[in-house]
Amino acid sequence: MSYCVNCGVELDETASFCPLCHTPVYNPNQPVNEAAPKPFPTERKEVPPSSKLPIAILISTVLASVAVCCGILNLFLKTQHTWSLYVIGAAIMLWIWTVPPLLHHKKDTFRLQLLADVLAIAVYVSLIAVDLDGWDWYLHLALPIILLLGALFLFWGLTMGQRKRSTLSSIALVIGSSGVFTLGVEGLIDGYLHGSWSPSWSLIVLAICVILLIPLIVIRRVPSLREEVRRRFHM
Repeated sequence: MSYCVNCGVELDETASFCPLCHTPVYNPNQPVNEAAPKPFPTERKEVPPSSKLPIAILISTVLASVAVCCGILNLFLKTQHTWSLYVIGAAIMLWIWTVPPLLHHKKDTFRLQLLADVLAIAVYVSLIAVDLDGWDWYLHLALPIILLLGALFLFWGLTMGQRKRSTLSSIALVIGSSGVFTLGVEGLIDGYLHGSWSPSWSLIVLAICVILLIPLIVIRRVPSLREEVRRRFHM
């Protein structure tokens, strides 16, 4: 049994240098055994990612079971509204939100996954419209708001994912785009209810967003303030 003369760690018979301090090993009474396998990997390799297929199958089974059971119960427990549509729609939406990202977690599938998420919300709300006989409000109000929300998330993903942005820039983008989003939402609501757009509460939200943006822009432009914020908040 050999020990490192520098740090005293126990050495394997195949070790030509200390694995801890990298001191060369020289023991005339016990030459290095080159033929024996190494007790540890000699090459740096990436660990293959674990399969998430069993988790995806488990989630799919649970959601499918809930949807089927509620659908069968709704056939026997007849009510004024088809309540099982809400459960089935929620199960489909949750499946789209969880299972595809588990199986396909590559960055190049971001737009496709975002499109699927938006479509899942649109389908779920459409099931509510079917049960409540409300295709008018769905097509002229709910669906445009959902698409507008999807465009907002797409904007965030594209602007923040193309290159690394500072925390201040990301916060400024979220605040500014959120203010514009409220304008769009109020415009859609006023257009559906009154046929014209007369902004009110959305202007208040937009004004608050602008007030919040001003100090962020000042901090961003003044190097001394920016460094102070980074030092205090580790941004």
